Amino acid sequence: MQEHHSHQPSGADKKYVPRLIAWEVTRSCELNCRHCRAAARFGPYKNELTTEEIYRTLENIANFSKPIIILTGGNPLQRDDILDIARYGTDLGLRMVMSPCGKLMTYKMAKDLLKAGVKRISISLDGATAETHDNFRRVPGAFEDAMQGIEAAKRAGLEFQINTTVTKHNVHELEKILDLSIKEGAVAFSPFLLVPTGRGKELEKMEIDPKEYERVLNWIYDKRQDARLQLRPTCAPHYYRIFRQREREQGRQVTPQTHGLDAMSKGCMGGQSFAFISHVGKVQICGFLETECGDIREADYDFEHIWNTSPVFLQMRDLDHYHGRCGYCEYRTVCGGCRARAYATTGDYLAEEPYCIYQPKRKPNKMKEAVN
Repeated sequence: MQEHHSHQPSGADKKYVPRLIAWEVTRSCELNCRHCRAAARFGPYKNELTTEEIYRTLENIANFSKPIIILTGGNPLQRDDILDIARYGTDLGLRMVMSPCGKLMTYKMAKDLLKAGVKRISISLDGATAETHDNFRRVPGAFEDAMQGIEAAKRAGLEFQINTTVTKHNVHELEKILDLSIKEGAVAFSPFLLVPTGRGKELEKMEIDPKEYERVLNWIYDKRQDARLQLRPTCAPHYYRIFRQREREQGRQVTPQTHGLDAMSKGCMGGQSFAFISHVGKVQICGFLETECGDIREADYDFEHIWNTSPVFLQMRDLDHYHGRCGYCEYRTVCGGCRARAYATTGDYLAEEPYCIYQPKRKPNKMKEAVN
């Protein structure tokens, strides 16, 4: 799930703070989705962080920043202590949101989540019909479960958004999924561009090609003004290049004064304003890049230390030293390319974004290339 967030301009003296942390509180899940980053199954999984360990880490996070915490999985509702975790984070002043599966999202659970301070949930719809959604999720009845979860949230007054993983199987249905999201009263629609990791490796042939990717991001730009909900893609960093190109074509400069959060939002935020914590406490720049940046237990639950000292996080913040086009593109501070997709494609998480067709107007620094 992705909510509104902002980033600061780049600069040597910039202080980086996490604004969004996705926490895989469990890998247990009743579904078997084709694209699952975690390749999750119905657990239990060994060595998952305990309630107390999560509390200690939340305390540390709250002591130096106040990010949005996305409780995700697997299915976070599989944890018996999930309401206690949500309440604990809320009491620390953190904005707690959740990415559950629809099956366990009953009216009672929605009310309990509200009482625990959860501000928003996301429900995934990977098709506009039961046929396309259930085929992708590989669970008969998954679409019905998702719709029941949406209905439960609506009845309880719990804010929800719709997430969709975009592949060849459903790209033609995006308009219908958007219409369904609006009809159901979602506050946001977030298309996720597939990153081929975990079970998603099986889907490499289902990835839309770079030109179609560009078309979809332009479609999102075209729809966002009149969509009557928040509409922004995830794992599609060059949307923010397209956004600026399209605005400039209409004679508009993109500034915080004219465009608010749209002007301050960045593409790949991994290690810069976003981090991921796994079910066993491994810290990563995102859930799709499994390169370990630290271990919560080994750090004695000092997330701040990992955030400030991880060599991988420090590399993510040094945009000028990304490889290929991403290291000299004029849009690198607002895009950055998908580091996980670069790694999945080339084995180098600093490589240029393989699904971007844009050719920078800036030329590479030959001296820097020689050094690299």
